[in-house]
Amino acid sequence: MAKYRLLTDEELKGLEKEFIDYLVINGITATDWVKMKIDQPDEAQKIVNLFSDVVFEKILRNVTHLEVHEKNAIRSFHCGEQEIHLITMELDDPLADFRDAAYIAQAMRSPPEDLLIYKTKKPYQDIRETEIFNMIEKGCLVSNGNLHKTLEIALEQT
Repeated sequence: MAKYRLLTDEELKGLEKEFIDYLVINGITATDWVKMKIDQPDEAQKIVNLFSDVVFEKILRNVTHLEVHEKNAIRSFHCGEQEIHLITMELDDPLADFRDAAYIAQAMRSPPEDLLIYKTKKPYQDIRETEIFNMIEKGCLVSNGNLHKTLEIALEQT
């Protein structure tokens, strides 16, 4: 069983060259692979599981920022080596919509009176990559960190 999840058929097709390289590195020729899928499907599945884990490990090691946009809040995470830093901007207002980029920009330019911005951090409770994977599975998006930097500046100005 894969540590994270199996790559979908579509994802595997997109990584066909990398998968072929992975097979070659592990001493499996194209002929061996075709035969293995027929004669030893469980063994072939184990290889796909391992390849899926390798792909996800590489991706997750390079993740530095995540974010999630909700109607009444935006949460930005900086994924350090030992701990994760969170900056949250939230507003208890039925008109708030932090899923809308224009609304976020307006809230940053002219913050509503009851806008809350706060920062916290915590050490990882599990392996860093596992926690990041779980956060992505729950709806966080990988980001470039620009939002986090902007929220840090906004927090300093309050």
